[in-house]
Amino acid sequence: MSNTWPLTEKPREKLMQYGANALSDAELLAVLLGRGIRGQNVLIYAQQLLHGFGGLAALLSAGTEQLLSHRGLGPARVLQLQVVMELAKRYLQERLSRECCFSEPDHVKQYLTAQLRHQQREVFALLLLDSQHRLLRYEELFHGTINAAPVYPREVIKLVLQHNAAAVILAHNHPSGVSEPSQADQRVTERLKRALNLVDVRLLDHFVVGAGAPVSFAERGLL
Repeated sequence: MSNTWPLTEKPREKLMQYGANALSDAELLAVLLGRGIRGQNVLIYAQQLLHGFGGLAALLSAGTEQLLSHRGLGPARVLQLQVVMELAKRYLQERLSRECCFSEPDHVKQYLTAQLRHQQREVFALLLLDSQHRLLRYEELFHGTINAAPVYPREVIKLVLQHNAAAVILAHNHPSGVSEPSQADQRVTERLKRALNLVDVRLLDHFVVGAGAPVSFAERGLL
């Protein structure tokens, strides 16, 4: 980093003086990375990374190969970024589990976005809830190809009974970015709803996570 910068424009010093909230995404990333690359100070390098990936969320959710393809991102830095993403996901899970019930669609959308939006393949997940709709367990049960994940009701019921869940929220991602539920999504939801009814477990919702806001089956009147 250039020594000619004013003190308050150096990300690390700015962080110490004003706190993390005062820093831009690029400045926070610069502090994390610590140094730039040949010919670029760390702040300019951080800005170029964010621009190249299309923002902080896209950078942190990128796959290992995609990250390694960028100049200056070696294995150590890629691991740094992946650790930040995982810590954020675990913080969100712990906070939401402690502070709220998962019957609020906005809370669920926030949680599932952190869990699923970064996935490169389609993933089918369950939120297992107790009778007060508090989170018992988040489980990624089925993994598929770029546009499909097989779903087996027997495995869903087995997991529900194993954890004595009283209610379930289904979720899956669309790696294509389009959050609109397909007809296949609706058929799977109906099959699982019937199966859960047999064991007296309520299906609260099914969310599809894409590039925009997640879509709720319950809000759409599809349950």
